[in-house]
Amino acid sequence: MFFIDTLELEGLGNRSYLAGGAHTAVAVDPPRDVDQVLAVAARRGVRISHVVETHVHNDYVTGGLDLARLTGAAYLVPAAARVSFDRTPVHDGDTFAVDDGITLRALATPGHTPHHTSYVLEEWGSAVAVFTGGSLLIGTVGRPDLVEPRLTEELARAQHASARRLAAELPDETQVLPTHGFGSFCSSAQADGDATTIGKEKAGNDALVQDVDAFVSALLAGLDDVPAYYAHMGPANAAGPAPVDLTAPPVADAADIAARLAAGEWVVDLRTRIAFARGHVAGSFNFEADGKVATYLAWLIPWGKPVTLLAESPEQLAKAQRELARVGIDRPAAAATGEPAEWISANEELRSFPRATFADLAALDPYEHRIVLDVRRDSERADGWIKDSVHIPIHQLHRRQDEVPAGVVWVHCAGGMRAGIAASLLDAAGRDVVAVDDSFDAARSAGLPMVTGPRSDS
Repeated sequence: MFFIDTLELEGLGNRSYLAGGAHTAVAVDPPRDVDQVLAVAARRGVRISHVVETHVHNDYVTGGLDLARLTGAAYLVPAAARVSFDRTPVHDGDTFAVDDGITLRALATPGHTPHHTSYVLEEWGSAVAVFTGGSLLIGTVGRPDLVEPRLTEELARAQHASARRLAAELPDETQVLPTHGFGSFCSSAQADGDATTIGKEKAGNDALVQDVDAFVSALLAGLDDVPAYYAHMGPANAAGPAPVDLTAPPVADAADIAARLAAGEWVVDLRTRIAFARGHVAGSFNFEADGKVATYLAWLIPWGKPVTLLAESPEQLAKAQRELARVGIDRPAAAATGEPAEWISANEELRSFPRATFADLAALDPYEHRIVLDVRRDSERADGWIKDSVHIPIHQLHRRQDEVPAGVVWVHCAGGMRAGIAASLLDAAGRDVVAVDDSFDAARSAGLPMVTGPRSDS
C-alpha cells in the first residue's frame, strides 16, 4: 500500500509531500528546512530514494538539493530547467520506481513555468495521485506571469492545455496534490477547500470548463501583485541553495538594538499587533510571528538589509527564523527575547499607538481632520473603499510614506494584520497613527461613506 504525507507550509501558503511504500519514498517540492521532511521519513521508517521538483520555484528557496545530498537520493528536476548543479534531468513520460509496485511518471505541464512538470503516482500501473506543483490547483491554476512578461500570455495558454492534458489522461478519482494555492501568491486565485480530485476539477475549474480565449482573458485580468522577493527566489534555486542554517543568532541587548536602529538596520518585533501597539521600541517594525511574517517581511525589506528579531520567547524566535530562511532571509544579525522594557535603556521610553474599529472611525466628529489610509492591494480596493481614503498598498508604503498627508493617520487593511505592519512603519517614521484592527466588512455597516466601481486613484 502507498502512503502520502502532506507537509503544510502555512506562512507561505504551500504544501510539500512525502509519498511512497513500505521501504522507500519520494519527497516532492521540499522546503528549505529539510529536517521536517527527514522527520516524517523517520516516523514512516522509509528511505528517501527520490527528491522531485515540479519546477524552479519563484516563491521560496528549495531544500531539494540539500535533501538529495543528505539522503543520497536521485534529484529529479525538469530537463529544460536551467540550473547550475548536477541532477537527474526529467523528460515527459519518464518513469521512476519508488517502491514495490509504486512508480512515479512525469507529465510535461508547462504554464506556471515553461519547464513545469507534474508527477503521477501510480500503484501497480494505476494512477492514484498527481503532484501538480503550480499547474492544476484546487479550483484554479498557477499564475503564468512570474518568468518573463513577454511570455505571460503564451504560458497562460499553456496552462489551459496542461490542465486539460491532466484531466484527459488521468482517472476522475485521481487525487490532485498541488504545491501552491493555499495562500501562496504563485496561485492565480486562492483555493476553495483543501482537497480535490481530477473529477472535481473537471466540474468547476475554469481551465477545464472555459474555452482557451475566455480562460486566458479572465486569468490575465485577475493577476495580482507579485511579492518583490520573488525576483531573488528563482536565481537562488537555479544556482543551488546553500544548506539552511537555523542556529541561534547572537543575542542583542538594549545598546546593540539602539545601535542597529541608528545604523538604519531593520529591527523587527514578532509579537502580536495588540502587544506591539501597547508598547514597543521606537523605530522597530511589527511583523507578527503568527501572521505571514516571511511573505510580508521579505516583500517589504530592502533585499540584503540586516534584520534583528525581537520575540517574546525563544520558541517564537525559532519559528520565525525558520520561516524567514525559507525565503532566503538567512541568519538574523541578532535577536532578543523577553519583554520590550528589556530592549531599551534606562533613559528611553517605549512608544505606543491606539487601536480602533471602523465603528470608532465612523463615530469621529465629521469636522475632525483625519487621514484614512487603505493599505490593501489594488484588487481588494477595486471591490470598494472608504470615500476620500488614501490608497497605498502595504508593499509600497515604505517608499511612499511622503504621500501620506499630514495629520493623524487611521490605517486599515482587510482584517488588521497588514494595518498593524503599516502602523508600525508610520510610527517608526514619527507619524501619529491609529491602527484599525477590524474586518473591512464592518466599514459599511458602521455607516462610513463607501465608493464602489472603477478606481479613480492609485
